[in-house]
Amino acid sequence: MVAFKEDKEECGSKKKRGEGRREGRKEGGKEGGKEGRKEGGKEAGGNVSEAGGRVELETRECPDCGSKNLISDYCRAEIFCAECGLIIADNIVDLGPEWRAYDAEQVAKKVRVGAPMTYRMHDKGLSTVVSRGGSQGQEQHKIKTLQQRRHTTTNTNERSFIFALSEIDRMACALKLPVNIREAASMLYRQAMKKHLIRGRSIEGITSAILYISCRQCGVPRTLEEMEDISRVEQKEISRSYRFLLRELGVKLSPASPVDFVPRFCSLLELGSETRIRAIEIIKKATEAELTNGRGPIGIAAAAIYIAAILSGQHRTQKDVSVVTGVTEVTIRNRYKELSQQLNIDILL
Repeated sequence: MVAFKEDKEECGSKKKRGEGRREGRKEGGKEGGKEGRKEGGKEAGGNVSEAGGRVELETRECPDCGSKNLISDYCRAEIFCAECGLIIADNIVDLGPEWRAYDAEQVAKKVRVGAPMTYRMHDKGLSTVVSRGGSQGQEQHKIKTLQQRRHTTTNTNERSFIFALSEIDRMACALKLPVNIREAASMLYRQAMKKHLIRGRSIEGITSAILYISCRQCGVPRTLEEMEDISRVEQKEISRSYRFLLRELGVKLSPASPVDFVPRFCSLLELGSETRIRAIEIIKKATEAELTNGRGPIGIAAAAIYIAAILSGQHRTQKDVSVVTGVTEVTIRNRYKELSQQLNIDILL
């Protein structure tokens, strides 16, 4: 009976703490509501501060039971504890949109802000852009043309900068690279431009080298042969610009691992997950046995994929692997013989 009485008194105290603020709002209007909230917050043991109509909690746990499971109910403008039901704050402000959208098209129509800031544009996407069409389509087209000319006729540095960013975006699209790598490449080009490393050098070579470095930094490496295929300069120029940027910008890159090339090469060869897993296991065993020292990572990856495809029953010829990886058939043959002999792998051709 004593325990039941104590629980009853505790529940009554919780109810009083929650009702103190509601009664204060009803009786005293705005002043009574503020006093009720302050008194209710003090009685509940939580520090509640008001700034511009927004309620901020200094602690994110229930002052009564110590639970961190707090629920923000914007319909009732309250924050309450899901464990004991204590109302911790009220009259909170909903910072979300006041409109409803049920699909991506409605969200795009009702949103009132522009695209986020991006380093892939010369003005970071913060300038005003004149759209085409509308009721005055011809006049808008003239205004848009004048705006584009203004961007491209400011000075030589601005024009070359716009061309470099468009070149990075073009090559990234050709290589099917994600947006984060394009952003990283654009930021790296801005760093090189601030240090005056672009003047007197080929923009195509610098942008190709910067994209190659960004791919290595993000763990999605590409070969120099692939960069040469989509670039407007030769591989020799890309390598020269690559070494120059590493030296001047102080960028430190770890050697490319053969494992990084396996998923993409297996996808291009239309090999399954079993072959990919076996190729990665072969590369890890070869690394532990120090068989990859002094060997090109692409050649090791190509030989491991060739061996794994045979073991998985998805045989691919050395010519097929050579076309996808860019490694000669002789190199693949030499590497797979080394791996099969040193790792004791029986291959039945």
